Amino acid sequence: MTEASTIHIVGGGLAGSEAAWQIAEAGHRAVIHEMRPVRRTEAHQTEGLAELVCSNSFRSDDPNGNAVGLLHQEMRTLGSLIMRAGDAHQVPAGGALAVDRDGFSEAVTAALAAHPNVEIRREAIDELPPESWGSTIVATGPLTAPGLAEAIRGLTGAESLAFFDAIAPIVHRDSIDMDKAWFQSRYDKAGPGGTGADYINCPLDREQYDAFIAALIAGEKTSFKEWEASTPYFDGCLPIEVMAERGPETLRHGPMKPVGLTNPHNPTVKACAIVQLRQDNALGTLYNMVGFQTKLRHAEQVRIFRTIPGLENAEFARLGGLHRNTYLDSPRLLDATLRLKARPALRFAGQITGCEGYVESAAVGLMAGRFAVAEAEGRPLAPLPQTTALGALIAHITGGHVEAEDEGAPRSFQPMNVNFGLFPPLERMPRNETGRRLRGPEKAALKKRALTDRARADLAAWLGGDAPRAAAE
Repeated sequence: MTEASTIHIVGGGLAGSEAAWQIAEAGHRAVIHEMRPVRRTEAHQTEGLAELVCSNSFRSDDPNGNAVGLLHQEMRTLGSLIMRAGDAHQVPAGGALAVDRDGFSEAVTAALAAHPNVEIRREAIDELPPESWGSTIVATGPLTAPGLAEAIRGLTGAESLAFFDAIAPIVHRDSIDMDKAWFQSRYDKAGPGGTGADYINCPLDREQYDAFIAALIAGEKTSFKEWEASTPYFDGCLPIEVMAERGPETLRHGPMKPVGLTNPHNPTVKACAIVQLRQDNALGTLYNMVGFQTKLRHAEQVRIFRTIPGLENAEFARLGGLHRNTYLDSPRLLDATLRLKARPALRFAGQITGCEGYVESAAVGLMAGRFAVAEAEGRPLAPLPQTTALGALIAHITGGHVEAEDEGAPRSFQPMNVNFGLFPPLERMPRNETGRRLRGPEKAALKKRALTDRARADLAAWLGGDAPRAAAE
């Protein structure tokens, strides 16, 4: 075996803990730098590693019909400590994997503390890790210490970190009713790389618009957490319901303005307002609702946004939100192995890279650890197939977004949970036994099964297994 290396990890959350485990299990030395209990955060209650702050749920555990369930399965295949501890401390939650918070954190902490290749240092890191550390993984999460965050900004540029995360809902393209919606850019303008038909447009008449505004104002909103309340909104990122409260005509003169657009389904009638959706990923499978960042509760978003013509059956890859978050403009700053281009000895993992969710954070930590090990051993690690859940998530972080149209446009990269919209489309859509094309729930179920079968076969091939590729299509 190659001589063991020491790899440092800043942050002992789920991503940092998983990265350290992967490094230690590969025979290298992992040094975890965790600031608790030397310094507390507004969110954490204990000094345990991998503390679950907001929820105890790892969401669906279905590996055949849900992307996060598939991610669970892939992580188990790769020897994940987080999944091992989650399985050992599972509590009843139907088809979801929910865990006993304290037991889970205690198990992760005990496993790492007992590992002969792991050292845990309780200390705060308020600046960039020294170059003398060599290979280092920064996994400090959404509440990165201000000093370290400012140091990262200084190294990567003033616009490299977001501190208040304004997120608009993202819709699966194939769930939009194109008998009501249509493709067109405003005034048919073709931006860089565009065609003049770069947005999906959903029209509302006056009655529909007035009802929509009333629903936005009346809809139940989430409240700010205590540590978020003093963080101001970004200019241009007001929640859509706040804009609606400023006057009933505000939105139709803002993100819902109908000018420069003609509905080919009814060209003689001018819409009162139009909702635009912009392509959100390079695959063209996800579309972002332009200007629809919101603090509406998730159930309210689904109910209200499905009143928009063309979105009655919309399936959401993610729902909108607005909260304090620290994450990198990763597609610009990180390479395919999560290294910082400006200083390749630094890797990033977890929520600071722009993934969302406990499982996703741990998954990125798992891959950051494996990338660091491969580099230390001087052996190439083939890129993960984007057809796998792990590969789709890494591809989203490192380059699956769509570039902004111009220097003044908001960047399109946003934190994301793993979802099937991040996977390359199937070459052929599933059919039933008679060869007939499927529709509705039957089609959706078979499509998900085909995607997960393909993912399992491709992960096996990536790992060097001899499992034949499933005929998912």
